[in-house]
Amino acid sequence: MKKSAWLPAVIAPVVVAGAVAAPMIANAANDPIAGKQPTAADVIASIAQSSDARYSGKLVQTSDLGLPELPTGSGGSSLEGNASDALGLLTSSHTARLYVDGADKQRVQLTQQLAEQDLVRNGSDVWTWDSKERTATHVILPEHAATPENGATTPADIAKQAIDAITPSTTVSKPTDVRVAGHDAWQITLTPKSSDTLVGSVRLAVDQQTGLPLRATIEATGQSDPAVQVGFTSLQYGAPAARLFDFTPPSNAKVETKDLSDATAKAEAHAKAEAHAKGDAGHGSAPVGDEPTFTGTGWSTIAELPKGTVEQGSLGDDASGLLDQLTKSVDGGRAVQTSLVSVYLTDDGRVLAGAVPVSALVAAAK
Repeated sequence: MKKSAWLPAVIAPVVVAGAVAAPMIANAANDPIAGKQPTAADVIASIAQSSDARYSGKLVQTSDLGLPELPTGSGGSSLEGNASDALGLLTSSHTARLYVDGADKQRVQLTQQLAEQDLVRNGSDVWTWDSKERTATHVILPEHAATPENGATTPADIAKQAIDAITPSTTVSKPTDVRVAGHDAWQITLTPKSSDTLVGSVRLAVDQQTGLPLRATIEATGQSDPAVQVGFTSLQYGAPAARLFDFTPPSNAKVETKDLSDATAKAEAHAKAEAHAKGDAGHGSAPVGDEPTFTGTGWSTIAELPKGTVEQGSLGDDASGLLDQLTKSVDGGRAVQTSLVSVYLTDDGRVLAGAVPVSALVAAAK
């Protein structure tokens, strides 16, 4: 994957909580929450109990990030991962069908105009399919690996990351009764105490019977409509048909296979070798990796990727045009500030992002 492929993902609203490293509420009770008035800790604890749930349903995501609406499938972009398509998902509504049979059997069907993208996991085998490009990728996962992302966001994704963001700088409301997709749910609201973040609040609606997150709403500071909302519009519990987790690519598809089954062992061996090399080299400099570093705390955390992450001079004309359309010139680079998250591309190739104003990113880069 090219380093520039990270660009569309960083603008995704989940980065609001994903960049925050903080402990979960430790004293949450594990009792069922149905039939009684729970505490916020009870509701949070119930989410973990839904990891083995079996269900199928329809998801709808809406976004109002203040970005210009870009049509999906516009084509022509040379950004790997088709940046125009990825950004289109963030500036317009879209729907997905979700089928889940426990932690290792999932199917997500993301529908777009005249096209469909599928992610199918059955045990260690994961298939992705793009009907427009007629391309399929078969990934063999290592043991106990999480399912790769495919562009669709679920309420559970946002719930997990929002809960991970709970710190003393966050106020958590008492649960209230709501109803989502025909199911009774408890809703809690997470509100940052800091005024340095663009996040106004995160609301989570959790099924009273199962603990499954049914809807997640992220509101930006000073904005009346949700910046991002994703939730079920229909949901049926029970194991989906087994055939839904089997995938065979069409005969005329371009197929790529990636065997990651021993990736964990290779990573451990590489880490040991790198540590040994550093020891031998004394104080010599080590190669710069692609992993982000973090500054700040809580909701104001800023993620930074190193030099070379984005080589603007190597982008094609179409990609550069899209970049110019979305960003504006600032001190030391280009930046975009949405209602919820900002991204700063420095002239030396670094990328900084966070749920903070652009000015905070520029200051952090110096």
